[in-house]
Amino acid sequence: MNLTGKVCVVTGGARGIGRAIVESYAVAGARAVYAIDMAFDGFEEVTEAHASVKPVVLDVTDGAAVQAAIELIRTVEERIDVLVNNAGITRDALVQKMTDADWDAVIAVNLTGVFKMTRAVGPIMMEQGEGSIVNMTSIVGLTGNVGQSNYAASKGGVVSLTKTWAKEFARKGAKVRVNAIAPGFIRTPMTEKVPEKILESMTAKTLLGRMGEAQDIANAALWLASDASSYVTAQVLGVDGGLVL
Repeated sequence: MNLTGKVCVVTGGARGIGRAIVESYAVAGARAVYAIDMAFDGFEEVTEAHASVKPVVLDVTDGAAVQAAIELIRTVEERIDVLVNNAGITRDALVQKMTDADWDAVIAVNLTGVFKMTRAVGPIMMEQGEGSIVNMTSIVGLTGNVGQSNYAASKGGVVSLTKTWAKEFARKGAKVRVNAIAPGFIRTPMTEKVPEKILESMTAKTLLGRMGEAQDIANAALWLASDASSYVTAQVLGVDGGLVL
């Protein structure tokens, strides 16, 4: 799969799944890959290996800052071909113990941040007449999960936004595709916080008998960004090893 000449923007790009996507896009020949995150500790090896990767410190919940950053990228590159809305956080608790702050924080990053990034990039793609938006949802957004009311609500919302935007951005003949990826249990810094007993239980329920790796998700994101998926839009691609049937 080939991204030669494409300009890509990846949120949550400093580590885990986002970093794997950034590196995959660079290897696939993207002209520029803007990795957006709040901090870039240990990211130097990525930028040293790939001249096309450009780190940008940005809070996706800050609408004015998002708009300014996207306008600058467009000015420099003259176009934006791919947006990956990957930034996400968790603040888990049973609903009766979940604080307003924990609810608000997860919704702000995982759902409102996706809205603010897409609000800035989507019209640019429509004006170009083409583009690919890849939203990161989760199997939890499809099935729910105990102790993750905020996370499940945010990721379920991303599914709804994906289908809505696929319709909105295809108006007037624009070939702007919007899809989502629903990862299962993936080995990332986020899942390092999950008790080993739970990880073992979930792995046992996975048909392929293993946890996923960040590269498994990056491979799906590469396909959805490339012309190989040019007839795919409004879809939720499960990459979960058969955990959800």
